[in-house]
Amino acid sequence: MNPRHARVLLVAFALAVVVDLVSLAAGYDLGHRIAKPLLMPLLAAHAGVRGGPRLLVAALLCGWGGDVMLLSDADPAFLVGMASFAAGHVCYLVLFKPHFAKGTPRARGTWLAGGYVIALVATVILLWPDLPAGLRIPVAGYSLLLTAMAYGAGRLGLVAGLGGALFMLSDTLIATGVADWPQLPRPDFWIMLTYAAAQYLLVRGVLGTLGARPAPTAAYGEMRSTTP
Repeated sequence: MNPRHARVLLVAFALAVVVDLVSLAAGYDLGHRIAKPLLMPLLAAHAGVRGGPRLLVAALLCGWGGDVMLLSDADPAFLVGMASFAAGHVCYLVLFKPHFAKGTPRARGTWLAGGYVIALVATVILLWPDLPAGLRIPVAGYSLLLTAMAYGAGRLGLVAGLGGALFMLSDTLIATGVADWPQLPRPDFWIMLTYAAAQYLLVRGVLGTLGARPAPTAAYGEMRSTTP
């Protein structure tokens, strides 16, 4: 792990987020189209340099695929982008699952699960009539996977849990736009703000809780030091 490189990549990620958000606030579409595809590769590179788990890097790169596809307004691109994000949630779930037992106490985990189930059911029921017919089942299935990821993040710890909750909020804002509900001014600004914060907090939570992969050189040196 090179701490200096990790900091540089994190600063580059933060600058790309600022450029993206300012572009969205100002209605400068070109700035958004340039900055958005840079976000997840920079954050993934930061996580990789920090020695983060491979599944974490894979989840972020799946998010990058979704980001790129959602730059298009076409329905097929939306579905492919949703599938890419879904693959990222699967990566997060596989990463979180072995650590559930080390996370929140059982009673707190039960309350967390109950809260997310209520949020999932309420969101799907409310959105269902207003979603395009061809997107209802995919959105419901994706929402289930997203909720499971957010629950798993919550079991991992407070920071990751906040990231999972913000991810749900960001995608719910997207879904309300697809359903043609009334939107906040500059809705893409709020979607990207919550999304970028969510992915950063997930990375921070994972690195802070699960730690980094052992460095191969360190492991090799330790093996050599114990060899007669």
